[in-house]
Amino acid sequence: MSRVLVAGVDTSTQSCKVRVTDALTGALVRFGQAKHPSGTTVDPEAWWRAFLEAAQQAGGLADVSAIAVGGQQHGMVLLDEQGAVIREAMLWNDTSSAPQAEELIDMLGAQGDDAGNGDDAADAAAVHARGVARWVEEVGSSPVASYTLTKIKWVAEHEPDNAARIAAVCLPHDWLSWRIAGYGPVDEGADAHLDALCTDRSDASGTLYFDAARNAYRRDLLALGLTASSNASPEPAALAHAERIVLPQVLGPHEAAPTRAASDVAGADVPGGCVIAPGGGDNAMAALGLGMAVGDVSVSLGTSGVAAAVSEQPVRDLSGSVSGFADCTGHFLPLACTINASRILDAARAALRVDYDELTDLALAAHAGADGMTLVPYFDGERTPNRPDATATLTGMTMRNTDAANIARAFVEGLLCSQRDCIELIRSLGAPIDRVLLIGGGARSVAIRTLAPCILGMDVSCPATDEYVAIGAARQAAWTLDGGASAPEWPVSIDAVSTGVPTPQVYEAYVRARG
Repeated sequence: MSRVLVAGVDTSTQSCKVRVTDALTGALVRFGQAKHPSGTTVDPEAWWRAFLEAAQQAGGLADVSAIAVGGQQHGMVLLDEQGAVIREAMLWNDTSSAPQAEELIDMLGAQGDDAGNGDDAADAAAVHARGVARWVEEVGSSPVASYTLTKIKWVAEHEPDNAARIAAVCLPHDWLSWRIAGYGPVDEGADAHLDALCTDRSDASGTLYFDAARNAYRRDLLALGLTASSNASPEPAALAHAERIVLPQVLGPHEAAPTRAASDVAGADVPGGCVIAPGGGDNAMAALGLGMAVGDVSVSLGTSGVAAAVSEQPVRDLSGSVSGFADCTGHFLPLACTINASRILDAARAALRVDYDELTDLALAAHAGADGMTLVPYFDGERTPNRPDATATLTGMTMRNTDAANIARAFVEGLLCSQRDCIELIRSLGAPIDRVLLIGGGARSVAIRTLAPCILGMDVSCPATDEYVAIGAARQAAWTLDGGASAPEWPVSIDAVSTGVPTPQVYEAYVRARG
């Protein structure tokens, strides 16, 4: 009997990766990759071309029985009635809509507001704080420029003609899944089958107009984004438009999406064709690829740092620091993100004029706490905590302790302390944290692996470097094909489990330094 193949797609900011996988074992069979254009806005057709190229590199998908797409979150794809893209997609890293994020917070905070106490600054601060709390209560997260709704509002304010043409709004993974399923733009008067657009809870929970805890879209909040003004209440025309817009159907964790009768993209040689799985957001797909369960938290050290935990219950962080996302299995994925992560090590290397190995040797030669030296690593401002205008500080320097080894140690400890901030925030909301999985480019640093358990206060598992978003997507595809109660058990290779003596005094000093 021939083996059954599934494909997992990772359509990230930088590239598209296609992993053809054995559905039973999770073993890699074939792989392909193609670059995406750089920038913060992209024509989605570039994603389609990259997918086709990556699929060809992977030996084609004719023998694939199921496919799922994991994708960069928050990107805004606007379609007209013919299914054509209205304008370039604004990606998660497009910060143009930062003012609109603040407007949305204040709009919700001002609803039902009394006259105030006469102190304009105090009144404005109270409205803003109330707005953050209300957004968190309504959809689990408070607006920042990354989220989809802020970008919709930017279009409503800056491109009203484009806003008026919106017939559907979807996310990058939604749009690519729809195209793989055989749909796309049509001639005027033809049916574009916008109702075949599908998504999942994990990606929808990053839009600001989907409540994952109640599994429902919030069209009243979508209407706030379609309102060109900053009035507290949405405009009547915006409310009517929000009701007409097609939003992707939110599929269950292993529910198949609708497809056309035949597809020349995937499953051409498979009886019955290729099943299209729900797909999901990249962080949730990585969690599925890592086999994460309730009590696990992943710490991903790339350009940014992301701590994501699996929780049975939704979390509500009224400060807005922790995003209340959903995962791909029916649970939740509370997530906190730092702007600064692995580049902190690059800053240390540049300052000390050493390579990574030399940086590790220096850091491990110093004592815990760097003899009183503490780095607060907010080089590019920070998101957790929300200090966009902050800069990095190196404190506690004396003539006695100022040497290369202590500086190296302070930089490594500062990076890890910033990630512990994220973990402690998530833990404070009631999410259990029993195991830490350390992933990302920064996790390859021996200094990071060695000191992580000391700073985080618990053993740290280091999975082998792999394409976990694509693996998670393939695993979901196999789950959708199989139809079982849970995702298939695929082995995850752990390179090492790092242990160490906890050094709580280091984190305590860091907390005092950052204030």
